[in-house]
Amino acid sequence: MADSKPLVLVDGSSYLYRAFHAMPSLSNSRGEATGATYGVVNMLRRLLNDYDPQHVAVVFDAKGKTFRDELYPEYKAHRPPMPDELRGQIAPIHAMVEAMGFPLIMVEGVEADDVIGTLAVQAEAQGMSVLISTGDKDMAQLVDAKVTLVNTMSDTLMDVAGVEEKFGVTPEQIIDYLALIGDTSDNVPGVSKVGPKTAAKWLQAYGSIDAIIAKADEIKGKVGEYLRESIASGQLLLSRELVTIKCDVALEQGPAELLRRPADTETLKKYYGEMEFKSWLAELLSNNDSDAGENQEQTSNEGVETPVVTAEYETVLEWQQFDSWLEKLQQAELFAFDTETTSLNYMDAAIVGLSFAVEAGKAAYLPLAHNYPGAPAQLPRDEVLARLKPLLEDANQLKVGQNLKYDMSVLANYDITLRGIAYDTMLESYVLDSTATRHNMDALSLKYLGHKTIKYEEVAGKGAKQIGFNEVALEQAAPYAAEDADITLRLHQTLWPRLEGEPELAALYKEMEVPLLSILSRIERNGVLVDSAMLQQQSGELAAKMQQIETEAFKEAGESFNIASPKQIQGILFEKMGLPVLKKTPKGQPSTAEEVLVELAQDYPLPRLILEHRSLSKLKSTYTDKLPQMVSPHTGRVHTSYHQAVAATGRLSSSDPNLQNIPVRSEEGRRIRQAFIAPEGSKILAADYSQIELRIMAHLSGDEGLLKAFAAGEDVHRATAAEVFEIPLDEVTSDQRRSAKAINFGLIYGMSAFGLAKQLDIDRAAAQEYVNLYFARYPGVKAYMEATREQAREQGYVETVFGRRLYIPDIKSSNGQRRQYAERTAINAPMQGTAADIIKRAMLAVDGWLQDEPDIRMVMQVHDELVFEVPEARLDTVQGKIIELMSAAAELNVPLLVEAGVGDNWDQAH
Repeated sequence: MADSKPLVLVDGSSYLYRAFHAMPSLSNSRGEATGATYGVVNMLRRLLNDYDPQHVAVVFDAKGKTFRDELYPEYKAHRPPMPDELRGQIAPIHAMVEAMGFPLIMVEGVEADDVIGTLAVQAEAQGMSVLISTGDKDMAQLVDAKVTLVNTMSDTLMDVAGVEEKFGVTPEQIIDYLALIGDTSDNVPGVSKVGPKTAAKWLQAYGSIDAIIAKADEIKGKVGEYLRESIASGQLLLSRELVTIKCDVALEQGPAELLRRPADTETLKKYYGEMEFKSWLAELLSNNDSDAGENQEQTSNEGVETPVVTAEYETVLEWQQFDSWLEKLQQAELFAFDTETTSLNYMDAAIVGLSFAVEAGKAAYLPLAHNYPGAPAQLPRDEVLARLKPLLEDANQLKVGQNLKYDMSVLANYDITLRGIAYDTMLESYVLDSTATRHNMDALSLKYLGHKTIKYEEVAGKGAKQIGFNEVALEQAAPYAAEDADITLRLHQTLWPRLEGEPELAALYKEMEVPLLSILSRIERNGVLVDSAMLQQQSGELAAKMQQIETEAFKEAGESFNIASPKQIQGILFEKMGLPVLKKTPKGQPSTAEEVLVELAQDYPLPRLILEHRSLSKLKSTYTDKLPQMVSPHTGRVHTSYHQAVAATGRLSSSDPNLQNIPVRSEEGRRIRQAFIAPEGSKILAADYSQIELRIMAHLSGDEGLLKAFAAGEDVHRATAAEVFEIPLDEVTSDQRRSAKAINFGLIYGMSAFGLAKQLDIDRAAAQEYVNLYFARYPGVKAYMEATREQAREQGYVETVFGRRLYIPDIKSSNGQRRQYAERTAINAPMQGTAADIIKRAMLAVDGWLQDEPDIRMVMQVHDELVFEVPEARLDTVQGKIIELMSAAAELNVPLLVEAGVGDNWDQAH
């Protein structure tokens, strides 16, 4: 039987181990290792793409011993047991191989090599050519005119000439070559001190092991003695037997029967979803996965894919339809809704349409402001919103949405206060697993529903050609918008039962995250007043200072250069000035990254000047230039966006502008804070938690020394210095306090003695001595750290005081660097996460009180600080009340200390 395409035989076991070691720490958001799976599947996908084989098999080693173990009990005996990370991936890999349409073969008593050798010999006898996909050098013995090897990982082919070029011997001599050199990984003894060069030289001279044995006396020197010992002991012939691939294994299927089947796409979707191979899953769902043998019909509607899930979507253009849907919404226990708007900026956004869903698969889009040429008549927006207002404002009518804070803010532009927010799928996903990279609807739909949603770019275009949603034709806009509501409801129906199964997480979600959504919307809409003229003046001063630094830098360099160009900096620092290269880029160039310049700046003036320039440039472009442009024309204020579902620890982040990154320690950063001002008749009041993470460490560790210091109201850094340096409290110097502070905070963030030495500019031994003394004085801290690491290893996550779960996917990684980072994260995350929970609880308490105080505004949340605008006449009572509420936000074993300041601007109040 002849075939134009070769029989492709895949050495699954070879690729399994190579893929595992190539990507040892890849894991999904649940912390399950996926690296080997990804590597093997990727190799198979590539093989399909490159060769599109009809006859194919993937061969793995079977469990248990083989005939070689009987020949030589020490065969592979010193190999470590299979790592747990790999063992857990075997079954999914086998299932996915079969789902991709590959025949999978495992034969007890022999190795994968023997099965492949047998099939190769049988295929040749039937007139077939053979391609063996492997990274195993032993397979070179099978190569001949009709058998070729391919290494899919390195993309290299090896034919007869290739074997000779690589090994210096012919394929027929490979067995003898391998027997002479032995194999440390398989524990094949070989001949002592004989390496590849000697083996090739002997075989070129004598032709075979048999001839070498016959002429063994001719081989001089120590290596000749080792050869003769190996012959006398029988070790050489044993080695030959061990490395010889057995080509007569009894098999149930011959080469002609190894036909590739159509892919089982449902099984692949299941595994791609579980493993979080998102791009492959998206391919399958787009019906484009030719690599996996997909043959699904492609359907389209002007470029918009028909939803994979069964759905009935309606476009509401008549009052009769509207009334029917309004009745459905009023009668529903829960409905999903979403707004389509003209802008991502909630203060500027105008409503273009609304979508609703009351049951999975049934949704409607209500267009209100599509104004492209030829757009059909739509119901009047103002009248529709007026009729929807009672429903949207009804606290008893429960709603679910995806990132409802945005919709709430947009509705506020139309004097609608959204109430009855029961569920938000973004927050449900975030509370379930905050370490999952993204919580947007497209990613969640793919992950939890296996459904690829219509992307905004598919209906509105990309880049400069993108149009506003109001310009998108209803034929495309309606399926896109209705799908948003439908998928949101389906996601809730999938995610909420999972949350309910974890009562602590469900409570955190309902009692903290959902109520916070409305509070954040109010803070965002309150905005903060900035002095644009002051910022513009600061921009001019920063520009002048940057110019001055440039002049100094050019003088130092002996020439002018672009101080913002890494390439030119590289040339000046390392080529011209010959500064030491501390780190290289992936392309092998000397790095000019910040950490490199910081280290160089300790000894050389030019890197210090470059860093200063970078710092000022960033402040100028990010804040002093940009903030005046971000003042809303509607309110005269700057309105940031707070994000609940970004930071894994539970902390809030902010953007446009990012208020959390304005430096507080530099003079320039403080001057920017001076531009955040109070309106006339009011003052800025800033209240923040003092040393909150250290206090949480004291609470979590229960260490008597730390608890005692905080209970007594002592300066904890001074108290630590007194303990570590064994001196009375009143004798602690400022340098000793600084060292103690570095230790206190360093340990919270998992700093090593090496890092501490760097920070304190002392040698590593001295730093290690400080750490040892610290742990001796605070044994509870050390015990807590060890217990937390162990807890993370056992269950894959750690928790905050309030039950927020923080997954640590790399805690069992075989990559030491990643594992150590994961251990540091495990120690720090409960403290950062608990601090995040406490400030959120404080916001809930303060906002509850503010409902009866309309003249006081909460205008910012930055890390552990809340910022307010307070009428001057009420400062004393308000300050006391805010401190009281924030101090009571959590009951720890140490007091929560809140410090508050007042001023005309944020800097004065901080």
